[in-house]
Amino acid sequence: MRNDQLQENPDAGIWPPGHVIRSAAAASRIAAKSLTHDAAIREDAVRRWRRARAAGLSVDDAALAVGVSRATLYRWTKRSEPLSRRPRNVRRPQWTPALAQAVEELRADNPMWGKRKLVWLLRREGFAVSTSTVGRILKNLMGRGVVMPVPTLRRKPGGRRFRLIGKRHARRLPRGLKPTNPGQIIQIDTVFVTLAPGKAVKHFTAYCPVARWTVAGVAGRATASLAAGFLDKVIAEMPFKVSGIQVDGGSEFMAGFEQACRDKGLDLFVLPPKRPQLNGAVERCNGAWRYEFYAVHDLPHQIDRLQPFVDAFAHRYNHHRPHDALDGKTPAEYLSAFSSGTPQSSHMS
Repeated sequence: MRNDQLQENPDAGIWPPGHVIRSAAAASRIAAKSLTHDAAIREDAVRRWRRARAAGLSVDDAALAVGVSRATLYRWTKRSEPLSRRPRNVRRPQWTPALAQAVEELRADNPMWGKRKLVWLLRREGFAVSTSTVGRILKNLMGRGVVMPVPTLRRKPGGRRFRLIGKRHARRLPRGLKPTNPGQIIQIDTVFVTLAPGKAVKHFTAYCPVARWTVAGVAGRATASLAAGFLDKVIAEMPFKVSGIQVDGGSEFMAGFEQACRDKGLDLFVLPPKRPQLNGAVERCNGAWRYEFYAVHDLPHQIDRLQPFVDAFAHRYNHHRPHDALDGKTPAEYLSAFSSGTPQSSHMS
């Protein structure tokens, strides 16, 4: 630039052209980006390597002094920021929508449970799934905001209460609620019975704590769909109208079972946590099934052949077995007196 131009416009020699200004702004933004921890360590090693070379050391001796190989230092000189370890071909989700829906529903019912507990519940429902897959589904649901992470729930006391309420048909068993009429609340529970080494069945027990009437069924496993099918058997074989069901928090009494209760207009009560004594009536009946039936009879292992034996013992229990709680009457005799208007009140109701 000539001197006469500088005299006419003194600032003209200070500022670079416009396109240089734009490039300088971009460069300043790049320089302003904060380096990662690994990149800062690499750049520091390169600086120390260069200082050692400037002090007179050879390339190899300077690299030895820094503690990094020469080839690595040359590579860090070109690029200090570590390359991403993310795979180029990202694994796509392999789970089905039904599995994702099941994980979402179980997590909504059990918001403080992780993947390891949920995978057991899913396997009980018939899903062949790994713990890692459940973890990926949970991560996906959390990323979409469908479920809340456990640390968030711990910091937010109201979050868990909101999740438990939801829009479920089932509700907690009210404190002090006890049935007074047959069929008002039927307690249902499952028992794992081993008939022989490697031969086990799931035994479903339904029990009326007022009339002491029982209905039972057997299955290869305890799932919500099988529990819903057993509910049909209970309604059909109970000699009185069933208006309410009481269950524990087992996974077999969720999903399809809960929907079946809703469709049939039945109240569904779930026990509070750590209160198995509230299911004491059906637990006592389970003991009768275990010690008076399974322990003393040579039974077939096939489910279809075993069910007639179960029905036969249920008939014996309801029509021939006396109950101390019914003053020595059978459940059938108690119901006969109840229908006539002069039932013998139970001292255990």
